[in-house]
Amino acid sequence: MELFKVSSLFALFFFLDVTSALYFHIAEGERKCFIEEIPDDTTVIVNYKVELYDPRSGGFMPSTPGIGMHVEVRDPNDKVLMSRVYSSEGMISFTSVTPGEHVICMYSNSTSWFSGSQLRVHLDIQVGEHAVDYANVAHKDKLTELQLRIRQLLDQVHQITKEQSYQRHREERFRQTSESTNQRVLWWSLLQTGVLVGIGYWQMRHLKSFFEAKKLV
Repeated sequence: MELFKVSSLFALFFFLDVTSALYFHIAEGERKCFIEEIPDDTTVIVNYKVELYDPRSGGFMPSTPGIGMHVEVRDPNDKVLMSRVYSSEGMISFTSVTPGEHVICMYSNSTSWFSGSQLRVHLDIQVGEHAVDYANVAHKDKLTELQLRIRQLLDQVHQITKEQSYQRHREERFRQTSESTNQRVLWWSLLQTGVLVGIGYWQMRHLKSFFEAKKLV
């Protein structure tokens, strides 16, 4: 049983070590947005690099003067956490305040000289302890290898705690939504039943009046 617990813990640590790294193509001026589920009080680092397609060589140029990237980050309440223009390659950092879905949108601010060209954007999103430069931490705090590893494990445990808290928050929201939906369904069913009973009663009264008028009863 203890072995299972340890294996599960390391599996969870391994899962938390995964970061989002990808690249995508966009036209200049096109807007691309990504959604990240982020707990509160969590540091997020976004590394990106923009490359311009060169029709003469048939490839992408690693860096082009005049091309920048406008980055906008919104929290779950649709509040803008940051919105500014960066260079064609760089790093963006922000810390979440509200747990939930954060929207990261990017688009080029290129001039008309590049109009119609295709861009390739390399994107790497690191959340939580992945956003910490432990080499710099070890150098700054003069930590030994063992002390650094303990620091990493403590940060991972802290991140797991925040993830669990966020999952409980999501479960509570889902429960409230389910209860609200069930309550509405119940009231709608009662309303339908009431309408059917009313229609049936009206039909019976109408038929009774009809039969009495015809002197059938």
